[in-house]
Amino acid sequence: MSVTPIKTTPIANQKPGTSGLRKKTRVFQEPHFLENFIQSIWTGIGGAQGKTFVLGGDGRFFNTDAIQIVLRMASANGAARVIVGQNGLLSTPAASHLIRKRKADGGIILSASHNPGGPDGDFGVKYNIANGGPAPESVTSAIHTATEEISAYRTMDTPDVDLSLTGIAQLGRMEVEVVDPVADYAALMEEIFDFDAIADLFKSGFRMRFDAMHAITGPYAKLILENRLGADKGSVVNAIPLPDFGQGHPDPNPIWAKDLVDTMMHVDGPDFGAASDGDGDRNMIMGRGIYVTPSDSLAAMAANATLVPAYKGGLSGVARSMPTSLALDRVADKLGIECHETPTGWKFFGNLLDAGRATLCGEESAGTGSNHVREKDGLWAVLFWLNVLAVRKCSVADLMGEHWQTYGRNYYSRHDYEGIDGGIANDLMQGLRAKLPTLPDTIVAGLRVQAADEFAYDDPIDGSRTEAQGIRIHFHGGARVVFRLSGTGTVGATLRVYLETYATDDLGQDAQEALASVIQAADKLAMIVERTGRKRPTVIT
Repeated sequence: MSVTPIKTTPIANQKPGTSGLRKKTRVFQEPHFLENFIQSIWTGIGGAQGKTFVLGGDGRFFNTDAIQIVLRMASANGAARVIVGQNGLLSTPAASHLIRKRKADGGIILSASHNPGGPDGDFGVKYNIANGGPAPESVTSAIHTATEEISAYRTMDTPDVDLSLTGIAQLGRMEVEVVDPVADYAALMEEIFDFDAIADLFKSGFRMRFDAMHAITGPYAKLILENRLGADKGSVVNAIPLPDFGQGHPDPNPIWAKDLVDTMMHVDGPDFGAASDGDGDRNMIMGRGIYVTPSDSLAAMAANATLVPAYKGGLSGVARSMPTSLALDRVADKLGIECHETPTGWKFFGNLLDAGRATLCGEESAGTGSNHVREKDGLWAVLFWLNVLAVRKCSVADLMGEHWQTYGRNYYSRHDYEGIDGGIANDLMQGLRAKLPTLPDTIVAGLRVQAADEFAYDDPIDGSRTEAQGIRIHFHGGARVVFRLSGTGTVGATLRVYLETYATDDLGQDAQEALASVIQAADKLAMIVERTGRKRPTVIT
């Protein structure tokens, strides 16, 4: 088994985004594309020699082939051991936990998260560091630099490693340890939550539906929810991970999880509904007749955290991404704890969690997590809600109604304009930037602007500064609109418009109706229809 150096040249557009490198699957299948990027990871982290890595993916198309390529290259570059999920599968939070538990030097996660899979779908590669979290800017910058300077990569000409059975295999001088992808994660969940209380909830006749969306959390949810906690058989639907996610879009929101929404909105629907995404790090929470926005879910979890055994001593602090609604801030203020506002991207929570400055954190894009790992965690959020409901002995609707009565309601929605020409999207953002100095005290769609800026983040732990993270317009009375270009798509640009208003009465309105004036103000400010030609968003959540 000799190491083979392969000559190559730099390939354009291999700069990692907020969640690694994502491209169309066919791009990753092009000659040298994946290999160049993997070799650049090894270069960017100072080499793989003697190191231990965790490796796994969400099972999407090309995952199996990519796993073998990474294993050969890890061995060729001198890695001592790679811990890989059976059949190449690992959810993102499970991978984070394994990195931390096994004290690995880092990990490679093969996923494009909530993006569609299949030959015509998307693929992605993300590097996580030794704390289990996504690589920070310093590391991704080093990886990107390496992609621009690469002249060769190292691999081996060997048969595929059999990943169907757990145990130890040898690849050159490197050990390949194949592990059950679910076992360690399930054990962690049992340490965090009161499994007996949740099991009693199901014994009382409580019904739930969990839509795994033919993605990675299916096996995790079947084992934990049905087998260990006693949810009715069949409570977990679409439980078998498929390379194309059953030709679906594994994004847990009311658009792509419509079957779940329809079930939950029925008068005889289950008591609780949830869904997760492609790699298992996102979640959607519902009760019978109610959809809980990710921002509200995060706030409600923080308000009820002490009901969960792992957090019974209280929270050291909380954190949210800037576009996430201010509902969490209101809970933190009442609890007397810090509330940190960070850029979008889970890596920005890592320093706060490591330093003990935050216990719970979350993003409006259906991601919530805590200090148990360094990734957002979809199934963990579902178990958190079940634990709270088991103690509170109330419905989701009643819990949220009480929450809004206590804290007021932040009506919130996100409007996505997908596949916009990149030049047009950048011109739109630049036009907004030019307006910022003159906006305060102006009236837009009947709303008076209180403040306007472009968000920049100064990390309170390491002092690093991250700029140009989205444009914020605050209005008097608590309304807000945020404009941001997303970095998670693979084609064109996605303009995300985050809309929010605050109310202390009339708490049962439809969100789009409550936000009507804010929606109108957003269009006037950014001239969305005029600049893009789009009369309506692609997706409203």
